[in-house]
Amino acid sequence: MQTQMMTLDRTDLKILDILQKDGRLSNIKLAEMVNLSPTAALARVQKLTKDGYITGYEAKLNPDLLNRSFVVFVEILLDKTTPNVLEEFSDAVRSYPEIVECHMISGGFDFVVKIRCANMEEFRKISGQVLWQLPGIKETRSYPVMEVIKESSQVQLKQTFKK
Repeated sequence: MQTQMMTLDRTDLKILDILQKDGRLSNIKLAEMVNLSPTAALARVQKLTKDGYITGYEAKLNPDLLNRSFVVFVEILLDKTTPNVLEEFSDAVRSYPEIVECHMISGGFDFVVKIRCANMEEFRKISGQVLWQLPGIKETRSYPVMEVIKESSQVQLKQTFKK
């Protein structure tokens, strides 16, 4: 992965940084911001997409207005961590929209999931109807979020340029 990063020049990194902050930016405005013609800027964005640096675009929604501001992180310990159990668990997690993130971790638990819902009452229902229905669950620990201090999906771009 680090070797791929070396193929990006300053303009590529600037494009990535600008687009991750505002994916709706017009190509003409992007071109102005990186001192390229619109055709050259579009070609760069297309190449960054083709090479997998840009994986998609999405709107960031306000969970407060959509009654989804209650967040709970849940540590999950499986009864076994054989490849088939891990695969079954992973496939099942992908089918539940309430689970917005799932990360395999090392340490005392196997996974951490992030659940977004309306309130504690809804989380209790999700806990019984979703979490405990996932294959291989042995133990869970839940951590309701009291306050979000920082939340971002932006990737920090190191200033590594090709010469």
